[in-house]
Amino acid sequence: MSEQPLLANLSLNQITTEQWNLREAVEGCVKADIPWIGLWRHKIKEIGFAETKKLIKDSGLQVSSLCRGGMFPAATAKEREEAIEDNKRAIVEAAELGTNVLVLVCGPGPDKDIDTARKWVEEGIEEIVPFAEQHEIKLGIEPLHPMYAADRSVVVTLDQANTMAEKYSPEQVGVIVDVFHVWWDPDLYRQIERAKGRVLGFHVSDWQVPITDTFKARHMMGDGVIEIRRIRKAVEAAGYDGPIEVEIMNDALWNQAGDDVLAVMKDRYAKHV
Repeated sequence: MSEQPLLANLSLNQITTEQWNLREAVEGCVKADIPWIGLWRHKIKEIGFAETKKLIKDSGLQVSSLCRGGMFPAATAKEREEAIEDNKRAIVEAAELGTNVLVLVCGPGPDKDIDTARKWVEEGIEEIVPFAEQHEIKLGIEPLHPMYAADRSVVVTLDQANTMAEKYSPEQVGVIVDVFHVWWDPDLYRQIERAKGRVLGFHVSDWQVPITDTFKARHMMGDGVIEIRRIRKAVEAAGYDGPIEVEIMNDALWNQAGDDVLAVMKDRYAKHV
């Protein structure tokens, strides 16, 4: 197993350069010889789907994933049904953009009943699996750090994500391993091994102390406490050899020139991933 990751697997997750629109991000990747890009739907919406599809095709970039589907829990049945329909739209978008992975950020509960919210997540996934399979899209359940349970996702451990995914074949549902969300878990390496054959994505960043903003708390690889390379090797041992997305929400990065961010990103990827 290689000590350093392959540059051919490097992917810019668009949120890392939130200051750029999609066209700028695509042009930046091409200029920096970054072969993959992970797309966010709000960035697609800014310029329109048709223009996005043309940009990607003309650039030669490969799309590592589309973010995001999920957000299943809601206070009313009507809202939950609307979420299902939005997930179906995301599945179609992913298929047309040439990726086979839709990332599921599963969503928070609308009230204090977290158990029911988790049940709605399971029901939502069950509802969209046949539609995703028709479009040859795999659903990647991404567990988030527990600090996001109230506002982003009630799925907060890789154990939970594995348990949900194992109801389906690896060709239907798998998991996303994001180091920022799972590094702390004492059961992490056993759960990565458990996910063998169904890891659908690997995201990297770093956890710097102290955390000063829960959403925009991520830092560049090497600036924090995460054993990124150890986790990467575990994911590879579990059978994952696909793109590695650098996904960093950070105001300081968003205030820098995008080209400078990509240069640092490539350097840190080589040194720390």
